[in-house]
This record gives sequence, C-alpha cells and structure tokens, in this order.
Amino acid sequence: MTEGRNTTNKSKSILTLGTLASLIIVGGVLYQAQKDLPNDSELLSIPEQAVEVFIAPPIVPEATIPEALNESDRANLESSTPSDPLQSLLPDLDTSDDFVRERILLMSNKPEINIWLSADDLIRRAASYLDGLSRGVILGKIFPLSSPKSSFATHNDGDVIWLNAGNYDRYNTTIAVIASLDMKSVAQMFHFARPLLESAFLEMGYKPRQMDGILLTALDQVLNTPIIAEPIRLTRDSVAYKYADMSLESLTPLQKQLIRTGPENTQRLQQQALALKNALLDPNGTN
Repeated sequence: MTEGRNTTNKSKSILTLGTLASLIIVGGVLYQAQKDLPNDSELLSIPEQAVEVFIAPPIVPEATIPEALNESDRANLESSTPSDPLQSLLPDLDTSDDFVRERILLMSNKPEINIWLSADDLIRRAASYLDGLSRGVILGKIFPLSSPKSSFATHNDGDVIWLNAGNYDRYNTTIAVIASLDMKSVAQMFHFARPLLESAFLEMGYKPRQMDGILLTALDQVLNTPIIAEPIRLTRDSVAYKYADMSLESLTPLQKQLIRTGPENTQRLQQQALALKNALLDPNGTN
C-alpha cells in the first residue's frame, strides 16, 4: 500500500510545476525588448510653493481559486502519515530551482524551455512576472527569454506605414509550445505548487487571495485583447513605432504585444487562457 501511494505521489510531483511552465511560457512568448522613453529635459523655473500630492496605492485584485480535491482525494491526504505528507514532495523555496527545472523539462522537449529556465530563483521570478502581467506589463528583465530571430518589419504605402503581416510568423514556434499544453492538467497541478507560489507572493506582500486574483487578472489581460484581422497602420515617433489607432495604442503593453503576434496566434493564446481559467474556477468539471 505504501509503495502504491509513493508511486502516485511521485507521478504527481512530476507534474507539480506544470502550471509554472505554462504561465512562464505564456508570458515569455509575448516578450519583446521594451525601450525606455527619454526623460523630459530639466526645466528651470521660479521656485513654487511645494504641494503635497497624495498617490493612492494600487488596488490588488483578490479572488479564490477553488480546491481541486474531491472527497476521496481529501481523505487520502488526511490519512497520509506525517513522515510522508504531500507537501514533503516540494523543496524549500530557496532550493527549488533544480526541482522546477527537472520537472518542467520532463513535460516538454521544446529547446526554448531550456533558455527560459536558465535563470535562478525561478519561482520568485515567476511570481514577479505574473504580478506584472496582471497589470498589463511585460517584465522582460525577469526572465532571459528568447526574442524572435527576425527583425520587426513594416512596409510603406506613400506616407502611410503598415505593420507587415509577415511579423506574425516570428511567433509561431513559441505559440505552438503553449498550444501543446493540456490546461486541465495544468490547473489540476497548480494546487500542488501552491505552497511554493504562496511563499514567493508572500515575500512581495501578497496574501493567498491576492495571488489568486493576480493569476486570474493576468489571464483576463490576454482574454480582453482585441482580435485585429485587418491591416494595422502605424506611426513612428523617433525610432519607436506606435499604433495609429489610439484605441490600440491605449491598450496595455501586454495587449499591444499580443496584437503583434497576429490574429490567429492571439486567438490560440486566448483559447488556452480561457481553458486554464475555466479549469481553475471549475476544477471538478461541474459546469
């Protein structure tokens, strides 16, 4: 009986960090180096009376992702001996990198994953990355992600600049990695990684409900991105390109990057994001 339980726990641990793989990739596929805007030049003026400005703290979303355990699973966990609890399969946060790498690499043979996992403090980086995605920000320095090999391309029609549709193919390989993941399995295994993730989010000052809210809000950032099938007109300010349509330019950086992957790739990502969100919110498949 003990051997059977150990075998089951071992198989669960192999997929423990599956959710981290997908979430890291989901954000990572969309990354492209962002350029800092130049600072305004310093202006000399007559000193004015100081005015105290109150800046309201950002609102952190809160939510609760339901437990995925059914009654039989819960009974099995409660009957586990103290020397062999499910949590013992997880290492400490400070020593979890090798554990994360080994198990994520078991889930995919895609070479891109080796690049994304080459950093240290993977779980802490994942937590910070997800926090950024929930705010629509791509924290490109958090992970050493691979950018598309070809250059960003445009074409001109007189004085009008258009986004070259050939850019969309630059993301096909990495989008395919995301599309290959089973989001129901990812959602199920999310719960086994919760202790590590909660520890990383706690270091940033977030409670478990806030962690859940951040994760779901990050998925909503993807789901709320418009699908643009028609040609996209651009403008150029110095060396940076911008969307001529202000309704697109006013989107979050994450959503603007999603649009640059093309309508088909955006739809594929949204299908995976929706599948993951539904699986997280309905872990037992009741709906």
